[in-house]
Amino acid sequence: MAWIDPHWENITPVSVLLYPLSLVFRLAVGVRRGAYRVGFFRPVRLPVPVIVVGNLTVGGTGKTPLTLWLAAFLRSRGRTPGIVCRGYGGTHLAPQRVLPDSDPLACGDEAVLLAQRSGCEVWTGADRAVAARALLAAQPACDVVVSDDGLQHYALARDVEICVVEAERGLGNGWLLPAGLLREPPSRLAMVDAIVLNSDGAGAALPGLEIGQWNTACFTMRLEGREFRNLLNPGHRVGAEHFRGKRVHAVAGIGNPQRFFRHLQGMGLDFIPHSFPDHHPFTASDIAFAPSEAVVMTEKDAVKCQRFAAKTHWVLAVDAAPDPRLGDRVLRKLGMID
Repeated sequence: MAWIDPHWENITPVSVLLYPLSLVFRLAVGVRRGAYRVGFFRPVRLPVPVIVVGNLTVGGTGKTPLTLWLAAFLRSRGRTPGIVCRGYGGTHLAPQRVLPDSDPLACGDEAVLLAQRSGCEVWTGADRAVAARALLAAQPACDVVVSDDGLQHYALARDVEICVVEAERGLGNGWLLPAGLLREPPSRLAMVDAIVLNSDGAGAALPGLEIGQWNTACFTMRLEGREFRNLLNPGHRVGAEHFRGKRVHAVAGIGNPQRFFRHLQGMGLDFIPHSFPDHHPFTASDIAFAPSEAVVMTEKDAVKCQRFAAKTHWVLAVDAAPDPRLGDRVLRKLGMID
């Protein structure tokens, strides 16, 4: 959908043409949310607290790294978190447990990455409430559920909502799909418990966001990653200097490939970029570049390339580094601190 990005980020003749459809979408979104608010539909309330990490826009904003950080943070505070997600890109819709060696084409790439990195019980399913119940049945010790994405999945009741906004794109032109990149109106930000602004220094903060425009607690976050892991031999790790003077290709099948490419540029890498659609089902031919001395990729892409890994394939691991006050905000909402 790269062709439409300029029309989502600015008001253009194309976005204006699509605006009537955006109004229909907005009406549908409002009716659905209203149906839950008035009790026409009843969300499932779990016996443990639920934290939703989501966004308002299509495309990647950094939800999965923040989910991993949140799971680690909760474990450091003595909790036993479990993770549920939709399993986008996977073929299985029914609830299923995800293991570190699960098939990403069946379970979804993000789900497998969460299982590999979190050390938590991870379940996927089209219905997150059903998946969460299956998780609790499989892991009775779980005392808090974290949902990676699902801000608009109102069938699952939640105790804490965290909305991640990418600084570079912000809210685009401010219109809903298909005229803009929003899934819900900007006013939805006033209803969440925390806004996390993911910034790599390329974009400015949203106007007024820090001074309480939405009357919501706002926090910053950045993604950190300086080390590459060899996909064929995970124990072999190198820094950016390893690639100097080499012909390097960089691939990214994520919501916003440019964010990954900017990260590499910030590390001083000289490379040829290759963008793929989000959740792209990679094959060996997709990353068979010639000539090539190295191919670097995101962790999400790496879980799908593992089955045909070569010694020239490298993965950049990144970690979310949010404002530490976000953790305190979550603990207060959960009633764990005053």
